[in-house]
Formats: sequence, C-alpha cells, structure tokens
Amino acid sequence: MNAHATPLTGGAADAPFYMPQGSECDLFEAAFHSNMPLLLKGPTGCGKTRFVTHMAARMGRPLYTVACHDDLSASDLIGRYLLKGGDTVWADGPLTRAVREGAICYLDEVVEARKDVTVVLHPLTDDRRILPIDRTGETLEAAPGFMLVASYNPGYQNILKTLKPSTRQRFLSATFDFPPPDQETSIVAQESGLDAARCKNLVRLAGKFRALKGQDLEEGVSTRLVIYTATLVQNGMPLPQAIHAAMIEPLSDDEDVQQGLTDIVAAVFG
Repeated sequence: MNAHATPLTGGAADAPFYMPQGSECDLFEAAFHSNMPLLLKGPTGCGKTRFVTHMAARMGRPLYTVACHDDLSASDLIGRYLLKGGDTVWADGPLTRAVREGAICYLDEVVEARKDVTVVLHPLTDDRRILPIDRTGETLEAAPGFMLVASYNPGYQNILKTLKPSTRQRFLSATFDFPPPDQETSIVAQESGLDAARCKNLVRLAGKFRALKGQDLEEGVSTRLVIYTATLVQNGMPLPQAIHAAMIEPLSDDEDVQQGLTDIVAAVFG
C-alpha cells in the first residue's frame, strides 16, 4: 500500500500553490467545518491531489494520502497485527491514524480499491463518524478535525469499477477538469518557472492532444505533464526532446500514434 502523512502546517501561508477554478475551496471549507465527506471527480493530473494538499494545509490538519489500487483492502486502511521482536502488536493503518488524530484522510482513485474498503467507510460518512475495528474490538469516534476525502476518474469507470449509489450519496461532490488555457498557462508558469509565452504554446499543444481523447488516445495530456515539459525546458532541455519525453511517450506506446503526435507538435511550433 502507498500511504504517507504530512505534518501540521502553519496555515494558508504555507499551503502549496493551488489556483482555484471555481468555488471548490469554499466547498471544502464548508465540508470540513460541517463534518461532511467530500468526493472529487475528474481526469488524471487535473489538480485533485494538489487541491487536497493545499486545503489540508489551509485547515492546519495533517494529511494521510492513500493511493488506492486493486489489492488495497480494508485491513490496509484500518490496520493489522504484526510480529515485532517475538511479540504480536497492533499497527494502525492510515485511516485509523487519521480518525484518532483528527487528520484528513485522502483516498486517491478510491474505485481502484477492493469492494470491502467502501464498507468500512460507511460509518465514517454519516452522522455517527465512527470506525469499528473488529480485530481489536474498538469502536473509534472520529476526533475533531477528521475529514474523509476521496477521488476518482470517471473516464476510467466501467461496470466492475464504480461507486455504488449508496456510497456516492454519502459524500458531497465536486467535479474537476483541466483549467481554461489562460489559467493553465499561469499555473504551468508558476510551477515550472518558464516564461508565460512558452508556457502558452505548451498549453495550446496540450489542448490539441486532449482533442484526440477517445480516438487515438485513451486519456488526454494532464496539466501535470505540461508542467513537467515546461520544467525540462526551463532546466535547459531542447523543446522537442522535452515534449517527447514528458508529453508524447507517457501518452502512448504505439509508434504510429507517437508519430501523429509529433506531427501535431510540428504544426503548433513550426
């Protein structure tokens, strides 16, 4: 399981950079102060994880981030008994630590996890705000400041990987998408240090690539990859090499598709 925690921060001044696209920051604050869980929907690399990290810092709460995957089980989140020095000791999982500490627990791509994961979330997503731990006999009440946030990419949904209505309707929800070009240009420039004029052209190229989603590409290029490209250029890599390494290669292994993307690059940059 991939999980990590970030410590308490000093508040908004220390929050990582995030440029709001709408009222999502207000929604997060309202959910936090109302003890409500929040579900974020949107494509890969559009800023969902950065948004949660930013808001956790603004709220002054520790953040436990769990990257969900096919083998992630309820025990990975809650905890398990481990052998240490010949003794059997209980080790809390990230969800349990968040509940005890009053932290924010972020389940990234929650639909990728096993079905038993959503079952343990239900008592935490209603007015009970409890976490039963069958293995130890404990029933934990969420400490003040605890918040559950989950995300998924609707573009990858299929009949086997979706949230049941009974789970979805326990969350407030917000939809994310790639920012408008001018805003994305500002984000890429801020994150990479590259001048706005060159960032604007990279964002324009990303838009051309995204238009191919569902045709030659399964997924459009993310803002994250645009930032990677701009960062490589800022650090001295020639533009064609940076685009190929950070935008073309990650999108497809098919040589014909890669050539088509290269042709688009030539059309955009000349």
